[in-house]
Amino acid sequence: MTLHQLTIAQAAALLKNKEISSVELTRAVLDRIEAVDGKVDAYLTVDTNGALAQAKEADQRLADGTADTLTGIPLGIKDLMCTKGLRTTCASKILENFIPPYDATVITHLKKAGAVLVGKLNMDEFAMGSTNEHSGFKVTRNPWNLERIPGGSSGGSAAAVAADMCLGALGSDTGGSIRQPASHCGVVGIKPTYGRVSRFGLVAFASSLDQIGPLGKSVTDCALMLDAIAGHDPRDSTSVNEPVPVFADIPDGDLSDVVVGIPEEYTNAKGLDPQVDAAVKKAIATIESLGARTITVALPHTEHAVAAYYVIAPSEASSNLARYDGVKYGFRDKSQTDLMEMYRNTRSQGFGPEVQRRIILGTYALSAGYYDAYYGKASQIRTLIRNDFQKAFESCDAIVSPVAPTPAYPIGATLNDPLTMYLSDVFTLSANLAGIPGISVPCGFSDEGMPIGLQIMGRHFGEAMLFRIARGFEAAAGIQDKKPTLE
Repeated sequence: MTLHQLTIAQAAALLKNKEISSVELTRAVLDRIEAVDGKVDAYLTVDTNGALAQAKEADQRLADGTADTLTGIPLGIKDLMCTKGLRTTCASKILENFIPPYDATVITHLKKAGAVLVGKLNMDEFAMGSTNEHSGFKVTRNPWNLERIPGGSSGGSAAAVAADMCLGALGSDTGGSIRQPASHCGVVGIKPTYGRVSRFGLVAFASSLDQIGPLGKSVTDCALMLDAIAGHDPRDSTSVNEPVPVFADIPDGDLSDVVVGIPEEYTNAKGLDPQVDAAVKKAIATIESLGARTITVALPHTEHAVAAYYVIAPSEASSNLARYDGVKYGFRDKSQTDLMEMYRNTRSQGFGPEVQRRIILGTYALSAGYYDAYYGKASQIRTLIRNDFQKAFESCDAIVSPVAPTPAYPIGATLNDPLTMYLSDVFTLSANLAGIPGISVPCGFSDEGMPIGLQIMGRHFGEAMLFRIARGFEAAAGIQDKKPTLE
């Protein structure tokens, strides 16, 4: 196994035992990026000099005996988390040359742990999209098949991990943007409970839904990264001061005391690909073989989730993106002398079509005379969906479902059909509306060799249970070692 193929856990053990250095590991990852990113296009910015400098510091900490688990580990960052002195674009022309003056809290945590930040990863512009085709700069491709989408909006993060261009990555999840690309690229990704990880320094899309989380090559790797970034942050008013267990220490194996719920609304969902259905059913059988008991649960308001989400998220986006007006920072159309024309042209030229579409949708839903009919009603449905999950969790410890209704499809398939793209989030966005955690774990492959993911959702702040079930399933399924071939 070459160095860039290592998991975080494997690399950490080698670093601790002085069998490799962080500089060697980081150079291997940088060489891998140079070799294959021309095909995948996962990175927007590669910080070669900065990464090697951080690796040298990490090696000093390893020598001093002051190292953390993530010390010396090369990681990638979705390009909507502020990184001091390093370009942060949100994959948008409007922020093409923006260099933040401060670090996001999660970046501060990773730097404190001694992680090596290799660069910033491509995404759908301002996290608005499910395919990574809506970047303002380039389309990221799925390492398993370069003609297919990697998923979105954290498609660059998932593709980079799958292609061994970093050992792990951070993404953000507003309606499935960690779990869906993790499923499509055959990696593990977890959306923590809303409030578990600080959003300070995360460029906002929909503030009541956004949550940062890790993507990794294994369940253990995601646990190690979440251990580093979770916890209360007084700079984020939505951060919850809840005790954080050591997720990496959670055992796997026997699940005889675990009850898993299977929602009837998901198993009979319209548009569910038979191959996805078969892979998920096989995964459920594997979880049962570990001792878990399965029951059917009801989530009766599921059918309204997509409609509610695509009112709430664009409404909040419309409000959050009002700050990009060409005045304080970012792109400005300098050809105009009239203020209103400058605003209009700056936003028309700076934002891509998908972002403009959602701003218009959100502005309409919040406008006078429509607020109660749209945003108000969607908020009521959100409460009903949250209540559905709370009731279901009275009789089970976790809920399992598909992540996406289909495997990754060809690039361009939904580019002129945004509604179909929106419907691909049908299994993931309910967790965001309810604020609960969810994890995607690889559970099989389609006939065409594309990865399929299993979603496990839990109670608020129930990530420990998700890791326990996911780790047990991962070990029993034995498919995590299968890799895409890019050479």
